[in-house]
Amino acid sequence: MSFPLDETDIAILESLIQNGRKSFRQISREIKVSTPTVQIRYDRMINMGIIKSISPILDMKKLGTKLDLSKTDIKSQGTATKKLNSNLHVKITCDYCERKITEKPSILKVANIQRFFCCPSCKVLFQDKYQRRIKAIMNSQK
Repeated sequence: MSFPLDETDIAILESLIQNGRKSFRQISREIKVSTPTVQIRYDRMINMGIIKSISPILDMKKLGTKLDLSKTDIKSQGTATKKLNSNLHVKITCDYCERKITEKPSILKVANIQRFFCCPSCKVLFQDKYQRRIKAIMNSQK
């Protein structure tokens, strides 16, 4: 199972492709959603592995379509002019066992990082394995 990106996610990606240095506020004004919505969606896409860097560099293998970027018109500034397809789906793997997630993922949120798991048992095993790190992160947030 893959998880669809909605119009807001796609609008954020297109805005960042035009200019990866835009602020969340600029993007929110451009696509007419709140600034916290842009920030939450952006963080989620980073955690899912769709955005690999601030530039952004998109991992097209994680998107559920075959987008041919060889025909994309790349300007001298390095911006892609091709529009993203509106039926993109995200394929994610379990952060513990690395299997493809075929159903709704079990999510663990620590600080501002989300981890995705194929089942509750992988989530518990991950928490057991990294409990010291999780506690250290939680203590540093206080």
